[in-house]
Amino acid sequence: MGANSTSLTWRDPAFHLDLIRDYRNNVALYPDFEAYFRKYQPPLLAAWGRHDPAFIPAGAEAYKRDNPAAEVHLLNAGHFALETHADEIAALIRRNDHLKERRSPSTT
Repeated sequence: MGANSTSLTWRDPAFHLDLIRDYRNNVALYPDFEAYFRKYQPPLLAAWGRHDPAFIPAGAEAYKRDNPAAEVHLLNAGHFALETHADEIAALIRRNDHLKERRSPSTT
């Protein structure tokens, strides 16, 4: 992220602006993320806003391509799903279906 980001917290709007400005570096890492999901198959819960104009539902569903057991939920929400649907997302986390009977392969 930007040079000033180390002194910012997530509550500072400038932190989020730095994150957005640096997003191209995140995108460049997608192949690494995908390879990790394919190799290790970690438990994955994605709670996604169905109406998010930036991160469309196909992006959430793509997790299943590399990690077929990924649990993906498309909520009736936009980009800030956690802010508008916190109770629903908390219930998904508490339910822990994405963790049941899952073990990541050993790294050895």
